[in-house]
Amino acid sequence: MNQFTINILGCGSAKPSTRHYPSCTVLNVRENLYMVDCGEGAQMQMQRQKLRFNRLNHIFLTHLHGDHVFGLPGLLSTLSLLKREGTVTIHTFADGIRVLRDIIRYFSPILTYDLVFNEISPGTDLIYEDRHITVRTIPLKHRLPCVGYIFEEKQKPRHLIGQMADFHQVPIAVRKDIIQGADFIKSDGTVIPNSMLTTAPSHSASYAHIGDTSFIPKMADKIGPVDLLYHESTYLTADLHDAAGRGHSTAAQAATMAEMCGAGQLLLGHYSSRYKDLSLFLNEAREIFPNTILGFEGMSVPLI
Repeated sequence: MNQFTINILGCGSAKPSTRHYPSCTVLNVRENLYMVDCGEGAQMQMQRQKLRFNRLNHIFLTHLHGDHVFGLPGLLSTLSLLKREGTVTIHTFADGIRVLRDIIRYFSPILTYDLVFNEISPGTDLIYEDRHITVRTIPLKHRLPCVGYIFEEKQKPRHLIGQMADFHQVPIAVRKDIIQGADFIKSDGTVIPNSMLTTAPSHSASYAHIGDTSFIPKMADKIGPVDLLYHESTYLTADLHDAAGRGHSTAAQAATMAEMCGAGQLLLGHYSSRYKDLSLFLNEAREIFPNTILGFEGMSVPLI
């Protein structure tokens, strides 16, 4: 079973089309779900992809344009209809908190769970962490405050070499410390180096979600090397003027960013409805960054 996957629920842009749903992505990290943006139809897409509502605890909004948030009232109401308990946290700007509170108070005055808002700013910050991941923001350039999110898995425990642990009679109670990197000190004072008892930990995955933004070369250093970069690719280079004027990027610019930041793979999305043939996006990006894939509804991309 993959322990870190990216699920695409919607990869269209603002203008509705019959080909795509608006923006919504769900990260599944060891069966804990983290949603980035919540366009219309998100809850229907979750059901189609068999993503469990009771595993969704955090929703991260990149910005407050409708195609990224209009699915929230319905989703939050449905969670209450399902008798959801516990806490759901929405990470958003101060304006988002004010507006969403009023909408939810009107349409869902009684919730079965605690709805919490975490106010973010359009800067670079560590905004969340749990036992599995950290989440930080980076500022983007759009027509209103907007951030990207960097999800980084925490370092995993080292792998215990069972035969060596048994040979040196490492007690069960001590083995947790060993896989965290500790040396083993025997009763006679002999120190067994950790390197003799363990092997290196498994790879920790990283994912960057760069939503609506103009191309910002200096952003590459803030993203850093990641296993998978999602970068919006609303337009093709032939429409570069529209991209610049509307705070968006082209497929070629997304590919350039992937190359600059050291991404392992590039995932495209947020396509303008004017384009019927998405292979044009793939071809344009692969000329610069060959390890590019097209995002589409229903796709699940494993990181590990």
